[in-house]
Parts: sequence; structure tokens; C-alpha cells
Amino acid sequence: MTGRIVRRLGLGVVTLLCVYALTFWMVIVVPGNPFASGDRAMPPEVRRALMARYDMDDNAAYFFQYLAGAVRLDFGPSFQYRDWTCTQIMAQSLPVSVALGLLAMLLAVLMGLPAGVYSAVRRDGWFDLATLSLVLVGISLPTFVIGSALLTVFAVYLQMFPIGGWGTLMQLPLPALTLATPFAAYIARLTRIGMLDVLSGDFIRTGMAKGLTRRAVIWRHAFGHAFLPVLSYLGPATAQAMTGSFVVEKVFGVPGIGQHFVDSALNLDRGLVLGTVLVFAGLIVTFNLLVDIVYGLIDPRISGTTA
Repeated sequence: MTGRIVRRLGLGVVTLLCVYALTFWMVIVVPGNPFASGDRAMPPEVRRALMARYDMDDNAAYFFQYLAGAVRLDFGPSFQYRDWTCTQIMAQSLPVSVALGLLAMLLAVLMGLPAGVYSAVRRDGWFDLATLSLVLVGISLPTFVIGSALLTVFAVYLQMFPIGGWGTLMQLPLPALTLATPFAAYIARLTRIGMLDVLSGDFIRTGMAKGLTRRAVIWRHAFGHAFLPVLSYLGPATAQAMTGSFVVEKVFGVPGIGQHFVDSALNLDRGLVLGTVLVFAGLIVTFNLLVDIVYGLIDPRISGTTA
């Protein structure tokens, strides 16, 4: 297990460097002036002076300077939010996105796992057909459509929840449910496929023949094996939910990191773009590593063969 973790950490570092290099290249080739504010034209000499001040006139120097700062969690100044550094912006907005993402993943697991299990147990029944239909809708519909529908029904017509914003408990359910819907649909699909494969195994028939109850066979024996593909999916999905909720945050006015990432991309705020991408990639690497550790604890064969 220790050797596996060390190898994963090494691959994670290489992955982060590759992500950073690719993002850096895409940022510097985009035309435009990262220091521009509004529609006022900036004199060329002023732009050159600012580029030289931040070492952005030399791409190689800027590459290593920004990377050295990112290692220290110093992502440099923001060129659009003049009174804030990129680190301050992310420190303020990232906890909001993390809270929203974790709540969404909790809802997704609570909805997706039981739906997938009972759909497999009642295969080809009305519950299975209804679940498959909802899964198809949840995976196919964009989150802005789901969010707009929920806002229209529960905020405008029924007036059960506020239209948007952040800071109160009543402002949590709609964005969390919107963000959770596609993840719940995919979890239900993975669980159903895994359960159908496990329920056809010989050890399930043996357990039933030995007199085990149907509930015990399903939840104690079949579910543990069927959950492994879902566990592999939860790592990157959780990271994506915490930092990739750009559309949901825009629809509901949630002051998370997604809004700042979209604005920084539109405004060519290079430091903030690079910082948010690195944070997102770091979370994916971290959660994949945690999934590998938990996977090894659940299935000792993995840790035994890769240690």
C-alpha cells in the first residue's frame, strides 16, 4: 500500500506539472491585454511597462516565477480585481464551492445508491423503467436547464425558496439539488450495472441456498462488490462538484470559485485562471489518491498486489 501511495503521489506531481504547462500555453497564446479595464485603450508603452513589471514579457521567466509562487500557494496579483490577490480571492470563494459541492455529492449518493440498488433488484419492473428514465433525463439535461426549472417551480411559483444568493439555509437546497442531479443519475446507473453483474454471480446463489435472507444477500454481500465502481467515480466527481459548478453558481448567484474562473477567463486575468486550474487539478489528484487508499482498504487484493 505504501509503495502504491508513493507512486500515485509521483504521478500526481507529474500530472499537475503537465496541466500547468498546457494551461500556461493556452493562456499566453490568447490575444488581448490582461491589464485592460473597460473599453479604454491602453497606450502600448504602458502595456509594455506592466508586462515587464510582472515578467510577462519573458514567457519562460513568467512560467517558472508563477510556478515557484504556486508551490508556496502564492498565485500572484489579480489584474482585474486590483485590491485583491488571486490567493485572497480563492481563499474567500473556494470554501463556498467546497461546501456546495460536498452537499451536492451527499445528495447524489443518498439518491443514486438506493435508486440503483432497487432498480437492479426490480429489473424490468415499473421502478426500474422509471429510474432509467430519470437517469437519462439527469445525464442529458444541462445543469442550467435543471436549475432554471427548479427556480421557476419552487422559487417563482411556489415561493418556497429564495431565487438566489448565499448565506442562509434556505438558499442551499436548489443549487445543491441542481448540482447533484447529474451525479446522482450517473451513480444510479453505475450502481444498477454493478448490482446486475454481482447478482448473477455464483456466490449470491450459494448464499440464498444457505438460507440467507434476501436483504442480507443484497446489502451485505452484493452491494459491497457493486459499490467499487461507484467508489472509483466518487473521487473525480467530488472534485468536479466542488470546483466545477460554474454554471450552477452563475444561475443561483453563488459567490463561489466558479464565477471568478469564468470572469477571469473572459477578462484574461492570467494569474487567476492559472490558480483556479491548479486548484481544480490538485483536488482531482488528491481525491483520486484518497479513493485509491479506500479502495485498497475495502479490497485487500489491490493493496496486496501493488504494495
